[in-house]
Amino acid sequence: MNDDGTTEGEAIRDFIREAIRADLSAGRHETVVTRFPPEPNGYLHIGHAKSICLNFGIAREFAGRCHLRFDDTNPTKEEQEYIDAIQADVRWLGFDWGTHLYHASDYFERLYAWAERLIGDGKAYVDDLSADEIREYRGTLTEPGRESPFRNRPPEQSLDLFRRMRAGEFPDGARVLRAKIDMASGNINLRDPVLYRILHAHHPRTGDAWCIYPTYDYAHGQSDAIEGITHSLCTLEFEDHRPLYDWLIENLPVPSRPRQYEFSRLNLTHTVLSKRRLVQLVREGHVGGWDDPRMPTISGFRRRGVPAAAIRDFISRLAITKSDSTIEIAMLDHCIREMLNKTAERRMAVLRPLKVVIENYPEGKKEELEAVNHPERPDVGTRRVPFSREIYIEREDFMEDPPKKFFRLAPGREVRLRFAYFITCRDVVKNAAGEVVELRCTYDPETRGGNAPDGRKVKATIHWVDAEKSIPAEVRQYGHLFGRPDPGAGGDYLADIDPQSLETLAGCRLEPSLADAAVGEAVQFERLGYFCADPDTAPGRPVFNRTIGLRDSWAKAAAKG
Repeated sequence: MNDDGTTEGEAIRDFIREAIRADLSAGRHETVVTRFPPEPNGYLHIGHAKSICLNFGIAREFAGRCHLRFDDTNPTKEEQEYIDAIQADVRWLGFDWGTHLYHASDYFERLYAWAERLIGDGKAYVDDLSADEIREYRGTLTEPGRESPFRNRPPEQSLDLFRRMRAGEFPDGARVLRAKIDMASGNINLRDPVLYRILHAHHPRTGDAWCIYPTYDYAHGQSDAIEGITHSLCTLEFEDHRPLYDWLIENLPVPSRPRQYEFSRLNLTHTVLSKRRLVQLVREGHVGGWDDPRMPTISGFRRRGVPAAAIRDFISRLAITKSDSTIEIAMLDHCIREMLNKTAERRMAVLRPLKVVIENYPEGKKEELEAVNHPERPDVGTRRVPFSREIYIEREDFMEDPPKKFFRLAPGREVRLRFAYFITCRDVVKNAAGEVVELRCTYDPETRGGNAPDGRKVKATIHWVDAEKSIPAEVRQYGHLFGRPDPGAGGDYLADIDPQSLETLAGCRLEPSLADAAVGEAVQFERLGYFCADPDTAPGRPVFNRTIGLRDSWAKAAAKG
């Protein structure tokens, strides 16, 4: 099975790929060239991953190439931090642009020259209306717009003003350059859209060389044409912008004629994918940063321990259509869980320790027991885990007065310790408040390795760690940031943040093999879920994040049909 969900030799079918096959068959293009054009004003999220996988995936499938191009046309919101993070995220997802890294700012001079040409051809003009006035004049979906009183300026006057705009003579917002198309068009995007605006702001790449900047609508299509993009793939909200994309291509001496195709964006339950909202979550401190494991950002998934292959697998299962829909986040969780089940080695950890003293185990005796690293992968071998008279088990694996269907440890009951022995609880030690603080047990030395020679069975196997040799750790348990499936549907989306989405456990105990776990390395804590070492890990102070639990409700629901 490939990352895209197909078997070897099987072709993926969707309307975009069919259009590309038709273009190649008709000889319209020799090489397929796509692009991923992020704005460097934030971190990439899972919605961007869909576009990344589609653009780079199609280029790979058709032996073409995919460009990474930063749409750096708004210096007031752009930072080098975002540029670096975007490149790291695309590479982490498994894609590479090779030598084809570009920026819209690479083309500022050519875009400016083409803007002057539009003015000279009477197809653009400098407008003195304010932003609010332009909005008022534009009209509505049911009412046509009104022409600006500056619309019929002589081209010579507009050209002079445009050059003075570039020279920095006017303050921000004083004037704009607009295309002259049709103020009565049923498509608002054709009602004399703004092509340039004045922004006296320092640009990360061009510094202070410019104080006017092209809009996305103007820069995007022309950048595509300059780079020889054959298929410009955008999400569905740009469908109404395509007529403007085509108008500019047709009215400028561009070196190629790219075509734009739109597909539905990714929407997930329990998640917001609006960059504006993600920025708000970070800046107002609702999360710990762009890479908070509860964030739907690529860096957040990476810090949470999600494999890049799981995200690619998830994206491959999504239909490429023109119909918007919302995907259950349980489907993404299933892909993560399925991938980790195959790749993550097993370890033992106790998150809420309860001490157990094995009274008939010889004092001072210490041994090492063999534990398999993965039940279905003998190639990864085994490890040795220390065992002695005192161990820790999970507090929830003991009940003093258990209900009928509780089969774990209880007074007088025998259970199996994973890879170790059968033990039986003989006594319970409590503190002054009546809380259970220690269990006194006995073990059967004939059951080493977890099997009884007399063939007797126990109904439960529990995990454990050695009290002396285990290492203390902090474990952060992450859930979905929003408790509501549709955040904000009831009003303020911030009110839907789940206050229990992060639980920090400070007194956890891990088997000693986890002392040197590499940051990001995924492991399964047996019976608990999948975890990875966090970047906050320091020598002698490991910190682990929960990636995902073991239960898979989506797979069960899907199996039922």
